[in-house]
Amino acid sequence: MNLFSDIRALVIAALDTMVAEGVLPEGLDFANVAVEPPRDAAHGDMATNAAMVLAKPAKLKPRDIAEALAAHLQADPRVDLAEVAGPGFLNLRLATSVWDGVVQAALRDGAAFGQSSMGAGRKVNVEYVSANPTGPLHVGHTRGAVFGDALASLLAYAGHEVTREYYINDGGAQVDVLARSVYLRYLEAHGQEVAFPDGTYPGDYLVAVGEALKAKVGDAFVDKGEQFWLEDVRDFSTEAMMDLIRSDLAALGIEMDVFYSEKSLYGTGRIEAAIAELDDKGLIYEGVLEPPKGKKPEDWEPREQTLFKSTEHGDDVDRPVKKSDGAWTYFAPDIAYHYDKVSRGFDALIDVFGADHGGYVKRMKAAVSALSDGKVPVDIKLTQLVKLTKNGEPFKMSKRAGTFITLRDVVDQVGPDVTRFVMLTRKQDAPLDFDLDKVLEQSKDNPVFYVQYAHARVCSVLRKAQDAGWDMSDAVLAKADLSGNTHEAELTLASKLAEWPRLVEIAARTNEPHRIAFYLYELAGELHALWNRGNDVPELRFLQDTEAASLPKIALARATAIVISAGLGILGVTPATEMR
Repeated sequence: MNLFSDIRALVIAALDTMVAEGVLPEGLDFANVAVEPPRDAAHGDMATNAAMVLAKPAKLKPRDIAEALAAHLQADPRVDLAEVAGPGFLNLRLATSVWDGVVQAALRDGAAFGQSSMGAGRKVNVEYVSANPTGPLHVGHTRGAVFGDALASLLAYAGHEVTREYYINDGGAQVDVLARSVYLRYLEAHGQEVAFPDGTYPGDYLVAVGEALKAKVGDAFVDKGEQFWLEDVRDFSTEAMMDLIRSDLAALGIEMDVFYSEKSLYGTGRIEAAIAELDDKGLIYEGVLEPPKGKKPEDWEPREQTLFKSTEHGDDVDRPVKKSDGAWTYFAPDIAYHYDKVSRGFDALIDVFGADHGGYVKRMKAAVSALSDGKVPVDIKLTQLVKLTKNGEPFKMSKRAGTFITLRDVVDQVGPDVTRFVMLTRKQDAPLDFDLDKVLEQSKDNPVFYVQYAHARVCSVLRKAQDAGWDMSDAVLAKADLSGNTHEAELTLASKLAEWPRLVEIAARTNEPHRIAFYLYELAGELHALWNRGNDVPELRFLQDTEAASLPKIALARATAIVISAGLGILGVTPATEMR
């Protein structure tokens, strides 16, 4: 049930009638007619812009259209009042029975309340995390991991067929550095004194990998040249790091559908095939680029390279895909990887990158546009940095990691649920302050606690009703007579529940899961407000003296808990049943 869609359908039907009556001319496009919450709740329950958007094409005054439309809408039993405001805005107040229907729908549909078919089964690939396999995930990866996973869940909830994917960057020079670092730990495991040169990875997390390598090969690689061990140690180390990364992701409740190896693109003809596809489209040429901005001419060495005409697909400059020495650039395998995604039949691609990849956005969009002939959109989301504090001070780096704060450092401090929710309390492209003390406070200022407490309060009410021997199952609650829930606080909570299906579609359409966290905080606020009103007005309390009197009150509370649980499920957070 999407009440906003239902009322919009009512508005469109009224407009069709007005066309049939000759009040409006034929041929009008109603696509931009919207029904949404008014900016000021005092103006009504919903508002429509119909008169404003149709006035010019209809060659009529907006207020004249609004007044005629109001008369049609007010004839419907769902509409108590249709009121024209200003030059032609139309505000609607709905009958209380409408809100009863929302509560009953939530109780009847359960977890499916708010689910949408807007995705229509479109296949979407969401690639996120994709950290170099050189160590444990750090706090920056954590934000991208949580955002990407919540977005994937949101899209699935809205009717898309979603594939969660991790691109393993195991084809570059960084995995050679990893292998050399592990080799040093391997020598250390054999009792040798070692020093870590600049550029290697000194973190303690490689100690166990070095020992595992010793257990596997014994002293076969001791004091041997790289040519004897580099490839084997690289493969061994990469797999060990991916095991560590999978464990880190599991600590956050994240499970990928696909782990795609960059290395699998080399020597298999896949990169060549992708570049050939662009060449067939006339988008590959040999040329010399202009010097980068900020470079002095004397510092620039012009050289001929193989270039991709990315400017024909919205980029600022053309991009090299092959160096003058014949080696592929870093961009070439990324093109091949996205060509593979397009070839797998996805209808849309979403890449979640760190803030340092901002310069990669236009070229990657250009490549996907070229490879798919503009048929497959790609949305690239950049996640900004996270600033961690504890006891009012910057949170210190993990000795185990060596140079950075790990995902496990954060999860060990506050748990996976808090980590996930807090990471979604800001839009992903805004910096995030993460206070490890604040997020554990039991106060309204802590959104995690505030939302969890609302769900726990409802669970407490249900337990007390059960202890009294009352049947408060969803099936029974869905049949309750809710006509007595007429207090402003009760209607406000019910109307907030009505926003949930619309909010899901908006969040999914914009790829913005943080909207779910914001909504849950607001919904929790309305439940807490009603609870607090009950302290002064006994008839508003969820638990009344009798089962019959409690039934409609608990129905409203339980419907709220259903939506909170569904929203937290999208965010990957377990709803609390009690607070300690």
